[in-house]
Amino acid sequence: MSQENVTIRTDIVYSAQDGQDLKGTFYGPAGGEACPVVVALHGGGWRQGSPTVYQHLGPWLARRGYALFAPVYRSAKVGQPSYPQAVHDVRAAVQFIKGEAAAFGVDASRVALMGESAGGHLAALAALSANEPAFADARANKHGSMDASVKACIPIYGVFDLARQWQHDLPVRLGDQNIVALFLGTTPARDRRICFDASPISYAVEKNNTTAFLVVWGTQDDVVDPATQSVPFVDALKQASFFVRTVIVEGAPHYWAGDPIDEDGSHPAFFAPRLLRFLKAKL
Repeated sequence: MSQENVTIRTDIVYSAQDGQDLKGTFYGPAGGEACPVVVALHGGGWRQGSPTVYQHLGPWLARRGYALFAPVYRSAKVGQPSYPQAVHDVRAAVQFIKGEAAAFGVDASRVALMGESAGGHLAALAALSANEPAFADARANKHGSMDASVKACIPIYGVFDLARQWQHDLPVRLGDQNIVALFLGTTPARDRRICFDASPISYAVEKNNTTAFLVVWGTQDDVVDPATQSVPFVDALKQASFFVRTVIVEGAPHYWAGDPIDEDGSHPAFFAPRLLRFLKAKL
């Protein structure tokens, strides 16, 4: 369908895993030349959430010449972790949008990853580990041989060090596990190496510094602590000579990226034009 010069396509199957079709929603400019595209990942503690979080930002970007593809990915359940499967899904979404670029009217050489909360973790991890064989999985993905790298990454109140997030969340339980343990299927107390391998900060090294970063967080976030997540991650990126910029949203808590953008004084209204400036410069 088309609305306000925006083309919206829903229920797009980009991969099939574990007997289920993985789908996404596409927002793009109506007509025109091939445009840059942002693959945008929802949050929800790796166990829930929906791509509808981008129902406002997707059309907003499309009206300004950028496409957005918001996929689902496999979620964790008690006794059924989703690492590394969720990372495989994110890579598959990037490969799909590149492989089907002509069909969607996007430029396969101008792709970014974005995500909020757990989606920010997955976006940063997939962007930084694009060339890591451990995360390659071509099953049920006809574009699995395509390059999964991206030019830019925008993690919004993301998790970058899983061991520190696990420690932060120790008082918060889901059944007998916190969300990091649910995602990984273990804890740092039992397997610290898996936390290292699954943490974006572990890949913030010089050989990966071709991806530009815009790291976003709010000053009142009590779910993902910026002082132990975003700030050290930005420091690591700078040490490894990445191009990195920040957007620090004064007074913002967690989970605001899906709010309407056109409300004066809202957190998305502060963030969106800064995102657009970054995309124009780096995508």
